[in-house]
Amino acid sequence: MSNADLLKELKIERHQREEHGHGPARWPWIVGVIVLVLAGLGAGAWWWFGHRPVPVHTAQAVAAGSDPAAGAVLQATGYVTARRQATVSAQITGTLTAVLIEEGDHVKQGQILAKLDDSQYKAALDSAIAQASAAHALVNQYEAQLAQNQRDATRSEALAERGLVSKQAAEQSRTLASSTRAQLASQQRQAAAADAQVVEAQVNYGYCMIRAPFNGVITTKDAQVGEVVSPFSAGGGFTRTGIGTIVDMDSLEVDVDVNEAYIGRVTPNMPAEAVLDAYPDWKIAAHVIAIVPAADRGKATVKVRVAMEKKDARIVPDMGVRVSFLEAKPATAEQAPKGVLVPAKAIVKRDGSDSVFVVSNGKAHRQTVQPAAQAFGEMRLIPAAVSAGDSVVVSPPDELRDGSDVSVQAQ
Repeated sequence: MSNADLLKELKIERHQREEHGHGPARWPWIVGVIVLVLAGLGAGAWWWFGHRPVPVHTAQAVAAGSDPAAGAVLQATGYVTARRQATVSAQITGTLTAVLIEEGDHVKQGQILAKLDDSQYKAALDSAIAQASAAHALVNQYEAQLAQNQRDATRSEALAERGLVSKQAAEQSRTLASSTRAQLASQQRQAAAADAQVVEAQVNYGYCMIRAPFNGVITTKDAQVGEVVSPFSAGGGFTRTGIGTIVDMDSLEVDVDVNEAYIGRVTPNMPAEAVLDAYPDWKIAAHVIAIVPAADRGKATVKVRVAMEKKDARIVPDMGVRVSFLEAKPATAEQAPKGVLVPAKAIVKRDGSDSVFVVSNGKAHRQTVQPAAQAFGEMRLIPAAVSAGDSVVVSPPDELRDGSDVSVQAQ
């Protein structure tokens, strides 16, 4: 056999190579790789869906004795208002020579707040007093003259009866006395008129002293020394119409606008609690004074006047207030129920028990609770298992479990 034949024998044909490549030992490796990939994808999906944070909404548990909304049938907002408030102004036109007030000053009724230039009114008063003195001097003169004329008339009548003087002379004496009496009466009326002018001048002179109309606190100072003040508004803005504003702090109350759809829940003398926006932890006992019998068609509200039963220097006009209208007066500290209040929607049934999910460090922890039978509006009392200040999940979703990661969503 030649070398060419030997090489031909060693050559592998195409069909022999293909049969060798499709051997049975290759398929188990391919299947194994596919199984491993699917297992890895399944494990990743299980880890992702099992550890993805559950979005939830939370609310804070509050102590039962500290919740202003406990037992509230309605809540409304409003402002502190003063029923007795006045802008103090001069009753005459004049130039200020002294302003004796500053914002925050406590003043008494009748206290002098400012002074006007009184030179003109002082001169008018002096003139009126002089005229009254002259009028009274004439009265004295006519009184003396009348007394003399009456004596002369009496003597003339006596002499006429004796025939020593004529009857005409006696009649003239009586007429002179009567005329003097009429002149005296006229002068007395003129003297009274002069006295009235003195009183008027004294009143105008007194108007130069601007006084406090009642006890209160100065909230604004609107004029300075040298400015012209007047009870009438003048053009150009150069004349002030007020010295300052005085508020009677004992007359402070709250005006709230209640939606007309819920006004039926409010009654006169109904107990309430007021919380100032400036002091959210301070609850002020209050009650309804009156329901104003008029509605605002633009806002669909009715104004309700609420009296605060405690006066305090921290309460000032125009402060924002939240008022809770209560079914009954708030319980005292000794009567306050023990436990915390949570929204009723935070309590769900899990495994046949009432449960609450408390959020801490990004995880939800299930707490089995026994809510009290008494309801406080939309809140429920939980005597134990939850502490004041805890964040509880509102309307927990079905997929939420003990230990689940959560992400708190904004309300």
